Amino acid sequence: QVLLVESGGGLVQPGGSLRLSCAASGFTFSSYWMYWVRQAPGKGLEWVSRISDSGSMRDYADSVNGRFTVSRDNAKNTLYLQMNSLKPEDTALYYCARGVLRYNYDYRGQGTQVTVSS
Repeated sequence: QVLLVESGGGLVQPGGSLRLSCAASGFTFSSYWMYWVRQAPGKGLEWVSRISDSGSMRDYADSVNGRFTVSRDNAKNTLYLQMNSLKPEDTALYYCARGVLRYNYDYRGQGTQVTVSS
């Protein structure tokens, strides 16, 4: 079955960096768009970034554009999110998700917590 396991979250000070990883299994990773989405306390899901199956196309939410970079290693079935210049408003549970074509997603992992605080 589809399995997505996120890691790399933690507590970081404002202005700091983190790199999230998502290990995928149970499907042909290299054939799917992949997403990062997040959920802040008391709020709904927000998509953060998506990357095409080959990695040649990437989209970012306005709130993270210029600070976050999504990438993937299809040989390792792994998705990444490099997060720089982190702000307190980036505090959330971050999930990776399998895309359904470009503009939707279906399966999500369990998430990894990112907390930005001094």
